[in-house]
Amino acid sequence: MNARIRAVFEDVGARGWLHAVALDDPESTVEVDADGIVPLASVYKLPLLAGFCRLVDLGAVDPRQQLTLDPAVKTAGPTGLSLFADPVTASLRDLALSMMTASDNASADALLDIVGLRRLAEILESFGLQRTWVRRGTAGNLRDLQRRTGTNDPNAALAVLADNDQTDPAGVYEAAHTSASTAREMTYLLRRLWSGELLSAGQTEFVRAVMHRQIFTQRLASGFPHDGVLVAGKTGTFGALRHEVGVVTLPGGAAYAIAVYTLTARGDFRQPRVDAAIGEAARLAVDLLR
Repeated sequence: MNARIRAVFEDVGARGWLHAVALDDPESTVEVDADGIVPLASVYKLPLLAGFCRLVDLGAVDPRQQLTLDPAVKTAGPTGLSLFADPVTASLRDLALSMMTASDNASADALLDIVGLRRLAEILESFGLQRTWVRRGTAGNLRDLQRRTGTNDPNAALAVLADNDQTDPAGVYEAAHTSASTAREMTYLLRRLWSGELLSAGQTEFVRAVMHRQIFTQRLASGFPHDGVLVAGKTGTFGALRHEVGVVTLPGGAAYAIAVYTLTARGDFRQPRVDAAIGEAARLAVDLLR
């Protein structure tokens, strides 16, 4: 079966990393290079959400606190409040909702400023994550990309990554330079979140709810095109990176934590065959675990 999953990735010209585990049986897993450390792209927003919710439980952060995002300084992005032309005021928990459902960069960076990189690192370590780190937010990633590409704005820098006639800038996909994790650690985080081990009942339910409301269905969910299957996920996209991690719950109640990372041979922004391969690989993994 692992060979079949590898063939799915190879067929679309991608390198793939995968880990899948049954939530009720942690010893039951499917793995493809599951311990490789890979840049997370926007999947970093999942550990950020977990860190934010832990601070809410500790009383260190009020989720109802209002924050105004100034369009002159907020992080750029293709979705959510990143697109708004005027100042927007929202609660921290609504910023978290936008961050997870629409992968909103502006909301994510605002929350990261509240949580703090050092405090987040301490929380993730307390969760038992030894090979997961958040180095910076999306704005920091875009500044780093501009430096590596010698461009003056984020769109121009991203266009360099999308240009298949140019060589990728040195180091742009190296895990040491950015937020990164392994597929195994992301399913470990998901399993502990779903079990209620890490957060209060209220914050556990919040995490589940926002992940079930993610608007993107072309990756994990494409492998389970049935109304009775629930998919709670978080995607990540940056240049040639296409990821999704999440929990798939079948009609009978059996649930599986799955992390799929890919690095494609091309940098095109739209790669539907790779998106579909993520879903197919996840489905094969779940079939093996059932």
